[in-house]
This record gives sequence, structure tokens and C-alpha cells, in this order.
Amino acid sequence: MDYARLRAAAMSGEDEEAVTVDTRALIDKVLARYSGEWTTLRELIQNAADAQATTVKVKFETTPSTQTPLPTTVNQSELIKHVISHHTLRSLHVSNNGQPFTSTDWGRLKKIAEGNPDETKIGAFGVGFYSVFADCEEPFVSSGNEAMAFYWKGNALFTRKATLPPGQGSPDTTFVLDYRSTSTPLPNLLSVSQFLATSLTFVALQSIEFWIDDWKILSLQKKSSPSLSLDIPRDLETRTKDGLMKLAAADRTSTQIDATFMNVIGWKPQSTTSATKSSESYYSSELPSLKNFFSRLTSGSSQSGPRAKAAKEEKAIQEAIAEDLTATSTSVHFLRVTSAQIATRVSSSFAAELERATKKPPPKTTKISILTSSYDETVASEEASLSQVLKVADVFASVLPSKKPGGRIFIGFPTTQTTGAGMHVSAPSVIPTVEREAIDLNARWVRSWNMELLRAAGIMSRLAFAHEMAGLNDKLRRLSEACGKKGQAVSPVEVQKCIPEALHILKTYTFLDSTPNGNVAQIIEEAFWTAYKRASIEVFSSKGVLQSTKVRTSSDEIAKFVGGIPVVLREMSEDPFIKRLIDFGLIKDITVDDICQELGAKALDKDQLNHFLQWITKGAFDGELDRPGVQRLLDVAVATISDTDGGGSGDIIALGAVKNYLNNKIPATLPIPPTTLSIAFTANIPEARLQALGWEPLTIVPWLRFLIESGPSKADEQNLTKSDKFAHQVLTVLSKNWDNLSPSSKSSVVSALQNITVMPTKAGMRKPGESFFPSVKLFDDLPIVEGNLKERFLSALGVRKTVDLETIFTRLLSPSPAAGDGAHAKWSHMELIKYLTSVKDDIPAADMKKLRESPLCPAEAGPRGMEPTKGTTRLYRISELYEPKDSLRALGLLILQWPGPPGSFRTTSAEARFLYGLGLRPYPSVPELVNMMASPDDNLRTQAMSYFVANHHLNGYASYDLSTTDQCILPIEGKEKQLVRPSACYTNERAAVLGYNILRRDLHQHALKFGVARDPPITGCVERLIAKPPQDRGMAITLFQYLSTRIGDLGHNSLVKLRDAAIVPVLREKGGDHVAHIRPSQCYLGSSSTYKDIFDFVDFGADANTFLFKCGAKSEPTKHEIAQMACSEPARLLSTLQSPEKYLNLLKSVFEDWGLLKRDKELLKKMTTSSWLLGFRELSSSSMGKDSDSLDDENPIKHYQLAAAEEIVILDDYISYRLFKEALLCAPEDDTLEAFYSLLGSRGLGSKVKEDLQVGPRTRNQDGAEWLRKHVLERSKLFLHEYSKDKRDAIKHDTRWLEKNLQVLSVSSLSLRRSLRGHAKSHQEKRSAASSSTANGWTLYVAAAEGKPDMYQVGQAICQLLLNRPNQHAYFFFEPFLKLGLLDLRARGYNVDRILRAKAAEARLAEEERRKALEAEQRAIQEREKEWTTQIQRQDPVTPERVRDRMPGSFDESPDHAIPALPPRRGGGLLSTLSRRLGFDTGDDHSQSASDSHSELNKFLLPPQSQIKPPQPGGKDDDGRVTSPATIHQNLLNAIKSTRPHDSSTLFAPPQQTEVKEQRTYCDSAPAQNIVFAAEAPRGMRVFLAKDVLVANHAAFISSRVDSIARFEELLRDVGQVYGLGERALHIFYDEKGGTIAFNSNGSLFCNLRFWEQLHYGRIQQGTGGGQARVEATTWWWVVVAHELAHNLVGPHGAQHSYYTESFVQQYFPKMMAKAAGWMTATAPAATAGAGSDGSVRPDELPPPYSL
Repeated sequence: MDYARLRAAAMSGEDEEAVTVDTRALIDKVLARYSGEWTTLRELIQNAADAQATTVKVKFETTPSTQTPLPTTVNQSELIKHVISHHTLRSLHVSNNGQPFTSTDWGRLKKIAEGNPDETKIGAFGVGFYSVFADCEEPFVSSGNEAMAFYWKGNALFTRKATLPPGQGSPDTTFVLDYRSTSTPLPNLLSVSQFLATSLTFVALQSIEFWIDDWKILSLQKKSSPSLSLDIPRDLETRTKDGLMKLAAADRTSTQIDATFMNVIGWKPQSTTSATKSSESYYSSELPSLKNFFSRLTSGSSQSGPRAKAAKEEKAIQEAIAEDLTATSTSVHFLRVTSAQIATRVSSSFAAELERATKKPPPKTTKISILTSSYDETVASEEASLSQVLKVADVFASVLPSKKPGGRIFIGFPTTQTTGAGMHVSAPSVIPTVEREAIDLNARWVRSWNMELLRAAGIMSRLAFAHEMAGLNDKLRRLSEACGKKGQAVSPVEVQKCIPEALHILKTYTFLDSTPNGNVAQIIEEAFWTAYKRASIEVFSSKGVLQSTKVRTSSDEIAKFVGGIPVVLREMSEDPFIKRLIDFGLIKDITVDDICQELGAKALDKDQLNHFLQWITKGAFDGELDRPGVQRLLDVAVATISDTDGGGSGDIIALGAVKNYLNNKIPATLPIPPTTLSIAFTANIPEARLQALGWEPLTIVPWLRFLIESGPSKADEQNLTKSDKFAHQVLTVLSKNWDNLSPSSKSSVVSALQNITVMPTKAGMRKPGESFFPSVKLFDDLPIVEGNLKERFLSALGVRKTVDLETIFTRLLSPSPAAGDGAHAKWSHMELIKYLTSVKDDIPAADMKKLRESPLCPAEAGPRGMEPTKGTTRLYRISELYEPKDSLRALGLLILQWPGPPGSFRTTSAEARFLYGLGLRPYPSVPELVNMMASPDDNLRTQAMSYFVANHHLNGYASYDLSTTDQCILPIEGKEKQLVRPSACYTNERAAVLGYNILRRDLHQHALKFGVARDPPITGCVERLIAKPPQDRGMAITLFQYLSTRIGDLGHNSLVKLRDAAIVPVLREKGGDHVAHIRPSQCYLGSSSTYKDIFDFVDFGADANTFLFKCGAKSEPTKHEIAQMACSEPARLLSTLQSPEKYLNLLKSVFEDWGLLKRDKELLKKMTTSSWLLGFRELSSSSMGKDSDSLDDENPIKHYQLAAAEEIVILDDYISYRLFKEALLCAPEDDTLEAFYSLLGSRGLGSKVKEDLQVGPRTRNQDGAEWLRKHVLERSKLFLHEYSKDKRDAIKHDTRWLEKNLQVLSVSSLSLRRSLRGHAKSHQEKRSAASSSTANGWTLYVAAAEGKPDMYQVGQAICQLLLNRPNQHAYFFFEPFLKLGLLDLRARGYNVDRILRAKAAEARLAEEERRKALEAEQRAIQEREKEWTTQIQRQDPVTPERVRDRMPGSFDESPDHAIPALPPRRGGGLLSTLSRRLGFDTGDDHSQSASDSHSELNKFLLPPQSQIKPPQPGGKDDDGRVTSPATIHQNLLNAIKSTRPHDSSTLFAPPQQTEVKEQRTYCDSAPAQNIVFAAEAPRGMRVFLAKDVLVANHAAFISSRVDSIARFEELLRDVGQVYGLGERALHIFYDEKGGTIAFNSNGSLFCNLRFWEQLHYGRIQQGTGGGQARVEATTWWWVVVAHELAHNLVGPHGAQHSYYTESFVQQYFPKMMAKAAGWMTATAPAATAGAGSDGSVRPDELPPPYSL
């Protein structure tokens, strides 16, 4: 609906009325928003401030108590006690000395919500004044010489205004509020006083007085110092986040508020049982709360002491106050106010929205103030308020922001909104909620304005914080200068003095949660922290006030060695402000840079060095310090250590140069390098932590190098080469640690010592190589090492355990001069070997080398069998000799002479092992044996070969590859004298077929030892085979069988050569047997009866065939080869196969590899153009003269012939094939072959047949076409779902495409002419259904002249649209889906539930449309009722209201009304009257059936008027008025709504007999209707049969009346449309006898098919009578249905029933006439379109009735 258009229509109306307001209710609702305490006082003081007043006087006047008399005393204290305890309030007077009211102010006072447009004023909404009505009924206002009184008239508020004579007025403005209730108690005086003190804080007032009657309870005076301008720093971001406001200027002032008050405000009367109600109310806030109640229950004895003490103190104070309540006390408070001028800049649209919300424009400039209490002012305030009275009467409790509930937002006056910090914020331009208790952060524009103001307050608070911190810094400097430290850093003592003030400042600006709106504190705090462009803020540190970027958080460990870094004081570390700075990252921990800077400026002492080492090693070990940071710290760290500190390393230690530390391996008493830190500083630090610094323990090698290098520069006592004592100490350390040294360290120690005189010996200091072990005692004058040192250590240094060979040779082998002539000249070689063996472990490597190179021993030279008995005169090196062994003697080798009996030389003896170490050879090498085996000496050759075989494994000869030798050492088979290389012979005797040498057979078992291969290389075999292929079958078998054993050795290159080589012998018959050689790829293995005459098949046995298969031979021809053969020689191939079936099978097998075949473009071209495909032509006897359509043809003969693809057609249209088969060469009827032929270029028969569809004119009635379209779309879904299960690729289009592109038309006739392209053959036939392409898609034509369409032809037409290749199978498969009903399809296993649900949904939609039509008719009835009522009122305006009579069957709420008189009936039957009105009664032209219908209908209708006695008019209930037509129409509509479908399959209505007095010709007797459900009509109407109908079965009965039922259903549907009935409310039934035309069963209407058939069906079926016959039949049943509809209102026949029957006819007559006129005016062209010439409905216009 277009609501904008509707609103414009409403605004154009003429009725205009003002909205009325209930003033009292409005004020009550306004007051409901003003729920805060002291709202009235706040609003009146606000008005005074807006009037620029300086003084406000608040006075409560009381009324004496009627129960407790006034005490008879003049003591003012007792009197005021009585007033407070017993009096009630009479009135409130609030006066101010501001400007008197102007006429505008008086006018605004009378208007609610007009507001004050002055943006400088606090008032905004114009409803604050009306808060006075909370307690006052009729307020009074006096200002200047004018006064105004308010009074009520009902719920309307009125005012009266008076002007006082000159001189009688007052300059003050006074509000007089008389309390509505006479029992209102006095307010809590302390609460009122605190509110007034708080109200004075920011408003422009100087004093406030508070009176009770004539007692001045409180006097407040405010004084302010001159303002001091504040500088705005450059880096302060003065503009707010959204840019609406900017800080323009700022100043600071101090304010003093003096309070003088009576002690009575702190007095608490003692509650007694006789206390009055007023006193209880007055002190209701003092009554015990639930908290106090539970605290009493949970309090223990531990709390009783302090609580009792506090109660005692309070009691003493109350007693002191009670002595004189009128005594006055004073209290002074000092406040600091920082104010700022804020410039605003908003857009015009923004300003307009604000003015709409607040009734005033936003100010161009505004003011924001921050109220804080400085530390000094707070102390002064506390000192000035130390009296006992002030402890219970703290007037300024809510003034100081440091007290609960903390700082608040002031909009002129305090609100309940807190700031979350210890400061008040005054922002008069903040827009509050209506009740002025909170900030409005909900409305869009107001929220933006208020948030910007709060952000400005945050910027202002940051500026105030900066100035307060600057003041604290100045104070600290003054303290330092007072102590005589001008220009010096502040001392810790002075810093400690300022800590309380610093904490006070931080607490003031610490933001916590705000209430009730938590966003307020968040907004202010966000602006506070982001006000400065730099990320820094002032912080009080150990060095005074500094920027946070210069202050660090420290730890106790760091403080022990650095003290010059500004850090957060321990007393302030837990402060929330400081914690927030740390969380924000504004204060960081002490960094490495900080410590480096501090260490670089000052050297460490011993204690500081110890603490520094403890800290840095722990940080490095725990990962808190990274490696670069550690190194930076060490590089700048310097310590000054005196010798008395135990450093031992001089006065200065540069930690950056330290690389090592001492451990327990080196004594601390020995000298250490300067890069090593003394153990005095590292003793208490774990090594792991020292190593984390990158330091390593001082190892032996660097320490030793330091001693050696520093020795010349030190005294002899610490010189390693001069002091044997010092050398012994060092060598002892080295000896103890020797076993723990790494090999590299040992090597370094040896290289450092072996060339210096470091060994203390008996002969003095010697080099290690010149010294001997203490165990060497061969000669007495040797330099023996002194001291207890490890042997391994001495051996490593080169200290000798043996005497050198030269000495031995000189002293032992040469004859001694004193020996004389009888002495031996020298030792024998055996004695020498034994000595050397005894000292072999101590012989130096150089001496061992010398022994290997020196000739020491002779070889054997004795006779055979006694060879060891004599040696050669020549001495040989040990490496030139072999061990004494007989097997080696047989080879003629040099054998070591070892005298003694056989076995004297034992290979396991120590001497033998020593000789082996010197090079004694146990056996000859392989090359030596090869030379022996190649010798011409047969014996030597045999001995060498035998030794090689026998000792092959023992001597490790297997590691030598003998096949690589070039010497001929092996005999071959068949040629004993010939020797060949190991690589020139083989052991596989089958290789001899290729001409290879074979190793002598007795050596085959040792072939591997000699390096002889089993087979020759496969490449050589291949080359020999190709060079000399076999010449006959036997040779080929032998050769190929051998090569089959070598298949695993064949590589790719070898196989390629064999495939292309002609090596296979085949027999050719060319005038005799002739052997030809072909390639393996050209032959096929085995045999084949099919292809043996076409292809070369060979068979050399299984093994040989395996070899050929590997070389490329195949078991049978490939599809590619067969295709090549078939395309080249198709006739030969067909004659060879001798069967079309075999040839077709061959084509199928070729098609299986179509994907590979089509890649060969040349073959593909040959396949598409060659005549190699097999097609058939059907020959039958019909071709010789018989009728081609005869069913008695003999079995046809299929004649096959070869043809190209384009000459063959694919049989896809059987009908066309049947017509033109003699002229067609068809592809075999096989899906695979058809697909193959199609790919090669064969076309379908359908493409060769031209179809010309001849369509007749469209019929007038397209209902059947519409139904058929829905039916086809519905059943196509089922068909495609089932068909695609087997042939998924056959689907071309789905149902959605069909729904978009298909239309169905009913035409009068349809014929199809088929002609074969390229042939003079054609055929024409009539069709009941066919499809054709149109501009908008596809059209399915249905021939009406053929009756119901042939569903086979319908399915055929649809399949051509949906499938890629439609065929007979698809047509037959689709047909049952179109013919059978959904229930039958479901019975056959098809899933049709979805369609059934869709039909149900369509029915629901149709029912919804019908319901909407009935609702529209209902609204029309209501309009008619209104018009009728208006008409009656105009006709009889003076008639009093009467209860209207209820019409018969109406559904009103008065069931007792009498039935009205029916209108008089006109003469004649109803049917005759209707006939005249419709123009049917034209004479005697009606047929007999029409007369019968008239007679039957007259029996059914009411008797004529002469037989009915209608009720006489003028009865006692008759008021003479005509019943409203709308009422009658309503009853008719109710009757139609009462109709319903009959869902039961069996209907039984028991006989009823009701005597009706109006009936004279027949009685209203409804015979028993015992019927059962039989079927559904084509459009869904249910059909019932009487149980006594004599038929074989219901199906037979229905089948015989299909057309009759369909036409009757169509007629009843037309009747139902006239009345707006539901589609399933009407039913058809049939009985064989009886007079029941129709009956109504609980709203379900049943019409008799028998009457239809006898009265109307005949004329309509024959087409006689034209449109008049249809109109006459429909009208007849229209009246029958009206009769039955009337039974929904009245059960028995009678006057009421007759009245409603005629009413139905009258009401729906126009609709019926419209339908009848349409049928009567049917034109002649409609008849040519398939209908009868008379316009009647013909059978071909009805939907096909196959759903019955």
C-alpha cells in the first residue's frame, strides 16, 4: 500500500480538530519524571540564577501541632525542638533579588514546555517550574509590582495576574507555595543544608539563607579570588574529537565558602515509643536499614569495642548540641576552580536539530569549570572544621569532590551523574534529561553535543592536572632552595615531604566508574589521556616532577647498584593512576639504556659490583636480558677495587674485557690472565649464570699460554722455564687435569711445552723430548724426570720410555772395546727382534719407521725340506719377506729365516705380531698371483691358480675384481691350450649359439672368483642377432628361447633396436618356400582363424614367443590396425569374416577405442570417407505389390551392404522409417553402433524427413488446452526423473525449460505431411497432437476434432522437445505417465507424493482467493447496511430506536425475535418467471425434454401463492419496516460459507419426514441416500453411486459415462462460480430411481447425474439448441443449487425456505445473466474453431477425461 498517497488523501480532508490536553494529567506525568530530591528548590534557585540574583532566601513556614501543645517556655532551644518534632509544613517561600519578571517571563510561566530560548540560561525545557505542583496545589508568584496566582477548574489550570499599585511592590521575586497536605513533616535540615551548599558551588549566587519560621538555620556566603590566566601549551590538542568545540582560554580562581549554621541541623531527637509520626518521617533517613540489621546479626565481639566507642562519642556530641540548639557554628571550605572558554562550531542542520530538542540555539561560546580541592586548601578546610558539631553536621559533605559520592556533573546545579574522578565538572551547556538528574546520551543530536562537551571537560581536566603538577614541582624546588641546594638535584628527604600532595593530585584525576551512566567517565577520561599530542604526562618521581617518558619503574635489585635514574616511588607504586600509566605504556621499566647511561657516568665499588653481577647474571640466565643488552652493560661497567678488597687484579676492573672466570681446576694462588675475573666476585654465583654472560671458565690451555708468554716479563720464581719449583707446580696442575682435557687441548699443551725447557730432571731443566721416564734404567747417566707425574701426561709430552736406535746400534750391536777377541761381534737378528718386541710400546714412531726401512733379516736359503736351516747373506727389509709357510714356499717366494724345528714360528707370538707390524707379509697379493697364473710354466700356473682358489676367502681376494685384468689366465671349453681373459669367456653354455667362449667346465664353480660372468652383455647379443638373424624355425627357436632368459636384461635402447630389426623368419610362398625376415612388430603370436590370412602369425614356443612379445610382437591386431585394414580392404575383411554379425562386432570393438583412434587425423579422415561401414536395407514382400501397411507382411529380409557414413541413416523415427524404408540404407539398430555411425557422419532419419504441420483454426474454448499443459508439465517431471536413471545423457531440457517455452493450443484439426529429402516420396496423416517451434518457444497443438488427444502422440511430441534422441522406447515409456492417474502411478511404485502436495497447495490458494472474494462481498454488505440505516433515518427521523426483527436464518444475538412476514409472491411458477426474464418463453418451440425439465423443476419448487397462506401483516411484532436487503444478503452469504466438501467415501442420510403446513402437493420427504465414492471427475469433482446400482463394477459404469460426467462437472463448476462456492463443495451422485434431484448433507451439495442425463445431456451432446440449450440447462441447475443453499439457513421446506431460495436467485441473478449473455452472443467464427454452430459446448472442448 502507498502510505504516502494515503496520507496526502487524509490531509486533503475537510475535518480539522485541535488535540486537547488534560493539564492535570500532563503535569502529573511531568512530575513523574522529576523524581529527585529537592527538585522544587533546585528549579526555583535555578530561576534565581537565570535572573542574575546574588541572594536567595528559602523559608519554611510551619503549622503548630493539634496534638502536642507548644511548651510554655521562652527558651528558644526548647521551642525549636518542639517545632522540628511536632510541627508540619504550611508553606514554602523562595525569594531572590534578581531582575523582576518581564512580560515574556510571565507569558512563559503560563506555558508548558515552551522553554527559555536564551542559550546563556540554565533553563531549557520550560517544565521545571511545574515541579512546584508536586506539593502545592495553587502556587503564587510575585515579582516587582506584578503577581500571578494559579488555580484549577476541574483538570484545567488557569492563572490570574494583578498589577500592584506603585509603592506596594517588592524588588524581590518570591514564590509562595502552600502545601497541599497539612501533615507534611519538616524536611531533614542537614540534608537541605547540604543541598543548598552544593547548589551555591557553581551558580552565580553569592549567598543563600535557610529559615524555619523566624529562625535563621543556615547562612552561606561565597567569595572568590581574582582569576589567574592559564597558559595553554602548544602541544595541547584544544579541539575535541568531532571538531564541534575548541578550548579558547583558561583561568583559575580560588573560592571560599563560609557557612554559619545553628547546631540544630546536627541534632538527632531520641526516638521514643511516644514519638509522633511527623518526627519519624522527618528522621526516616536515620532509621536502621537492612544493612544495619544484618550487620548487627553478623557483628562479633571484635567489633563491639570500636562500635561502642563510636556510639559513646556520638552520644557526647549530641548531648553537647542539645544544650543549645540555637547556638551557631561556622565552617569554611576552600575550593579551586579551573575554568575554560569553549568556542563551538556546528553546522546549521545540527543547530536546528538542537534547537528543536532544547527550544534554544546552541551557544557560540560556553564555559566549562573544573572544581577540585587542592592539598593545601583541603588541609586548611579540615583545620577550620575541627569542632565537634561539624563531625555530625558537615554542611559541605557533598561539596568536596573527594568525599562520597565523588565528583558530579553540575548543570547549574548538581545532578546525580558522577564524573568518576575527584572533581566536579560544571557545564551549563550540557543538555540534561527532562528531570535534570542525568545527562542525555540517547537522542542522536543531543548525544553528539553532550559527548563533545564531556570531551572538552576531559581536555580541561588535563590542563588543570598539568598546572597542578607544575605547582607541585615549584613547591619542591622551593623546599630544595630553602635547604641551600639551589641549582642542585632534589634530595630524597624533600621528595618524601611532597608525596602526600602528589597522591592527592593523582587521586583527584583518577577516573573510576561513573554512575548512573558509565560512559560519562569513559568519555572524559579518553579526552584526558588524548589531550596532548605527545604520549607523555607529568609524574612525581624520585627526582621530582618529570615527564613520564623520563620516569621508570624500578626494583630493589637494581636500586642496589644504580641510584641516579628517576623512578616511581614505592609509596606511589600501588596508586591506581600510576598503575594506569604503566598499563598504557607511558611509564616503562628501567631499560638497558638507562642502566648503561648510569654505569657510564659512575664507577662501581666492591659491593655495587657484587650486586651488579648478581643482577646481570640472573637476568641473562632467565632470559630477561638479551645478549646484545648484556654485552652493552658489560662494556660500560667499570669497578674500582683496591687490593684490600681482595680483587687481586689491580684497582680497576673493566667488565667488558672479562672473558673468563676461575673454577676449581686452577688454584687461585697461581697467576691468572687479566681477562679472568677473580673468584672473590664469582664464588657465590652459579656457573650457569656466569656462562649466560658469555663468560667461560678459564681452561688449561689459555692459562698455560699466559704463563709461557708472561714468563719473561716476570720474576724467575714465576718463570716456567727457570724455576723448577714453579714448573713442578704448573706440571702438577696439568697432570691432574690431563685426563679431563679434550684431544685438541692435549695437542695444544703438547705443542706449547715440547720445545721449551720445562721438565725438571736429575740433569737440570730439559725439553720433554730430551727427558726419560723414571722407569728407564738402561744407562745411569740418562736425564730422568723428577716428581710424581702421570705417565700418560709424560708420554704425550714426548718424554722417552726407550733408548733411541742409534744408541742401541752403537752400544749393543757393535762389539765392546773391552770385550776382547773372544766376544761376540753383535746380537743375532732373532735376539734383536725379541728385544725390540719387549720395548715395542715405548719405541717412538720415528724409530719404528726407521726399523721398517732398515734391512734386518735374511731369507731362507736351505735345501728343499730344510729351508730354515740356512739364511742368505743378504739382509732384507721385513716388508720384503713372507712368513715361513709351505704353501708360500711352493710359490717360490722369499721366506723369513726363522731357525728351529717346524712350527717354531708361531703367528700368534709377540715376535710374530711385532714382525707383522714391521711389514712381514702373510700371503701374496692378487696381481702377484695373476702374474704367476699367466706364466708359461704350467706347474707354477697350476700352483698359483690352486692357491688363489683355496685362499680366496681367507686372504680377502674377493675384494679384487679379477675381471678387469688384461692378462689371459683362464682356459676355455674345447680349446685347452688357449687362455683368455676372464671377461672374454662365460659359463652359460647356451650363449655359444651366438659364438661366445665358454669357461672350462671344471672351473665353472669358481667362475665368480675369477670374475667370469654367466652371460655375455645383452647389447652384444642384440648386435649379433641383428647382424645374423636365424635362417630357419629351429634356429629361431633355439636363439629366441635363449634370449627369453635375458628379457630382464633388455634395456630400452636394445628393445628399440629389436623392434625395428627384421629378425623373425616367416615362410612366404613365392613359387616355393621362401624365408623372409620381418620385424617383431609386424607379426602376431599364436594363431587366429579370423586373421590368419590377413596378418602374419608365428609360434616358436612359449619361451620364444615371450621374447618376441617383449620385442613388440602382439597377440592379436590392435583396434587401430583393424581400423586401418577395414578402411583399406573392407570387402576382403567382410568376406574373410563371412558374417555381418561378426563384422558388426568388429566395428563395436573398434568403437571401444574411439578416443584413441580419433587422435590419428589421417585415419579419422579415412574412416569418415571410406565405404567400410555396414548398413542394411529392409526387403519385404510388400515391395512386390502388397500394401505396405498390411499387418500380414512376411518377415522382412535385411540386406547388408558396405557404404560410407554419410550414405547411412540412423533410425530415430520409426514412423518415417515405416513409410520410406525401401529408400533407406539404415545403421544397425544398436545404441553403440548408432553412436559410432553418428560420430563418423551418419545423420538421423528425422533430419532427412521434412515435416509440414498443417494446423486448423483455434477453438474458442481453451480450457482443455490449459489443463493439458498443466498435466504435461506435471507428468514430465516424473518421466524425466525415471528416464534419467538409465539414460542420464539423453536429457536435453528439463521441466523448467519446458514450463518457460511450452504453450498448448486447442485447434479444430491437425495433419502432418512427411517427405523424404532427395526422394519423391511423401505421406500425410491426421494427428491428434503435434508440436511445432514458434517465435515464443514451442507450441503443442491438440486437435479438437479427434476427441480426446492420443496420449501416445502427446508424449511423442513432448519427447522430441526434452530428449536428445527420442525413440520408440521413450514414447512408450512416457505414455503411461500421461494416461494413468497419480494414485495409479503411486500404486505402480512411482513417487508422486510431491505432486499431490503441490495440488493440495494449489487448492489452498484457490480457496484463499474464494475467501477473499467472500470477504469483499462481506464488506459490500456492511456498506449497504450503512446506506440502508441512513436511508431509514431520513425517512423516519422521529421514530425512537427499536430493536429490529431478526431475519430468518440470520446470525444476530437476539434469537427470540419473531420471524418477519415474507414479501407476497407473484403468480406463476418461478421457472416461468425466470424464463420470461431471460427471454426463453417464446412459444411452443421447446422440445419435450424442456417441458419435462419445467415440470420436474416445478415439483421441486414451492407451490403457487394460492396454495400458501402467508402470515398476515400488522401483527403485534410488525413495526411496518422493510427488512434491510443487506441483512438478507448477509444470510445468503452465511449460507454459502456453510457449504463444504464431503470427505467421507460413504454417505448415509437416514429418512426424514417433516410435515410442512405450507406444502399441499408433495411432502418434504428425503429418501435414504445410501451412496459410496466411485471416482473423480476430470476437474476433481467427486462422483458417488448408490449401493443398489446394478453394475458389474464401478469402473465399467464410469467408463460408460465419461463424457456425461465431464460435461455435468463443467456445468456445476459454472454454477459454483456464480455463487462463489468452493471447487469441492459440489458433488455428483447417481441412483436408478427416486425423485431426488439434489440434496444438502451438512453443507455438502449433491446433484443427481440421472436427472442431468434425462433432461439436458442429450441436447447438449447432439449440439442442437445452440447456446440456448447450455443456458437453459445451467439456469435449471442454478435454481436447484439455490434451493439447496437455502437449506444451509432453514432445514424444513416452508415459507422461510422459499423466501431464501428466491433471495438467492434475486441476489445472484446479475451474475447468472452475464454468463448467459456470453453464451448466447457466441459468434459464428467460434463455431469454425471447433464448437457447435449453436455455441454449445462440444466434447472436443472439454479436457481429456482420463483421470476418471
